[in-house]
Amino acid sequence: MIMVTGASGRFSSAVLAELRARGIPAVGGSRTPSAGQRHVDFSAPDSLDFTGVNTLLLVSAGAQEDDRQIAFNRVAVEVAARDGVSHLAYTSLTGAGDHLSMALPHRVTERIIMASGMTWTILRNGVYAEILAAPLSWEKQGEALRIVSPLGDGAIAAVARRDLARAAASVLSDPGGHKERVYELVGSRAVSAADVVGRLGCEARNIGLGEYRQLLAENGMQAFRQSLMLSISSVIRHGFLARTGDDLPYLLGREPTDPLSVAAEVMANQAPAS
Repeated sequence: MIMVTGASGRFSSAVLAELRARGIPAVGGSRTPSAGQRHVDFSAPDSLDFTGVNTLLLVSAGAQEDDRQIAFNRVAVEVAARDGVSHLAYTSLTGAGDHLSMALPHRVTERIIMASGMTWTILRNGVYAEILAAPLSWEKQGEALRIVSPLGDGAIAAVARRDLARAAASVLSDPGGHKERVYELVGSRAVSAADVVGRLGCEARNIGLGEYRQLLAENGMQAFRQSLMLSISSVIRHGFLARTGDDLPYLLGREPTDPLSVAAEVMANQAPAS
């Protein structure tokens, strides 16, 4: 049996939908399970039970303080090994993201998995194309709207969430063909805030990271998440996430979805009514 954790999230839901479309039975695991899903709560390790699961997709715990995230992932790996899971796939972070503040828990978890005795596949996911729009915002300029961007001239090899879900489903469908592989699942082209602005046909106002921090604070974002967003924006701004790769097309069997179209659609949907 295949299990996908984090089943209530958009990524895991997309993986499960892709597996169903391929006629491959799988079960979701969630802290708040719906019908047909199993209860999986990493914060309650004594309750974890992966009995009957042969292949497990461990979707990394949501962004939180490093020690807590590592502890959650560690207990999941230990219980999987205890309960007889034979192959564990893990959604990690692209190697180009090592400068991001959220990188360390992923790298530690990779080491834990590789030492677990199970066979494994590491899916080093690139940054979602949907998230490329996250540091961008709209503001009024007279009667018009313009995009405010802290990303400078930086570009990012972003990836559509649905493509990463399909890549994960390909691995889960044939885990034996992907043993001890680390896939760098980044896009085939790098896009910038200027590309998004050009696609939408609007103007832009570029800001520094200091002003961006002020905007985040004014919008009431938690300090922890402010640091995360500033880290993402700085790494994009300084060009560390622009490297493209071939692993994603290999797992998809086709070229990835255009990340610019995805990011531009997200921004267009966020535009305030004029």
